[in-house]
Amino acid sequence: MGKNRMRTAWLRLAVFVLLGLMLPAAGADEGPLETTQPKNVTVDEIIQHFAAKEKEFKTARDQYTYRQSVKVQVLDGNTVNGEYQQVFDVIFDDQGKRIENVVFAPQSTLDSAGLSMDSGDFEDIRQRLPFVLTSDELPEYNVLYVGQQQEDELHCYVFDIAPKQIVGKKRYFQGRIWVDDHDFQIVKTYGKTVPDINAGKKKGKDEHLYPRFTTWREQVDNTYWFPTYTRADDTLHFMTGDIHIREIVKYENYKRFGSKSKITYDGKEVPKADGKDQPQKPQ
Repeated sequence: MGKNRMRTAWLRLAVFVLLGLMLPAAGADEGPLETTQPKNVTVDEIIQHFAAKEKEFKTARDQYTYRQSVKVQVLDGNTVNGEYQQVFDVIFDDQGKRIENVVFAPQSTLDSAGLSMDSGDFEDIRQRLPFVLTSDELPEYNVLYVGQQQEDELHCYVFDIAPKQIVGKKRYFQGRIWVDDHDFQIVKTYGKTVPDINAGKKKGKDEHLYPRFTTWREQVDNTYWFPTYTRADDTLHFMTGDIHIREIVKYENYKRFGSKSKITYDGKEVPKADGKDQPQKPQ
């Protein structure tokens, strides 16, 4: 998120410190965090398992169609002062190429509320809000086991993660992930994208700040945990004043594309589903 086109200055992160990242209050169906060690499996084995599953997940999701809706609001109390909305379908064209078809995109009114969305925001919406930490990306992160926690009916291993270093203009995820102890797949994430771009003490410089968010996943085709709902409700502290934003992203109607591509899970091909069972959004 940018405000009034102020200049850039890169924020350097300390290695594996969740800077200013406060965890959300526990939900009604969330148990206490227990710091007990895993049984019958090592922490490193869990990390390698979920990173490998995430790589499978990323490949599999690229073979699905779905509808994604995005709403970003600037709030003053309960009053909406500005809003951005977009709804698009992720589909395949006649050549089997994955494309986005925008079905709803009213004129944004965020500018009137003193906020603008930059390329980092749009990239986050498509790439980092669902968040994929694959075995390919794992070497870029520090991963710290913090315990075990119940999430609804799932028993989860909990990890804090942060980039080892910020390389160039690349963006990263920093926060907490929950990995179910049965499928070793990430079922929930909480954190933010980094780095923020702060103006420091210099006025009139570009400033780009990004909110903390939570992404929930649900199981699709009885196999993959795909993102279905992301919510952010945060106050961004710009030099010129605080801005309260709310962001909601929904991913709906996952359907496997009927191509000749094969999707694997644990080394075995996943049969095509009949499309009757679709994930339900969290309440």
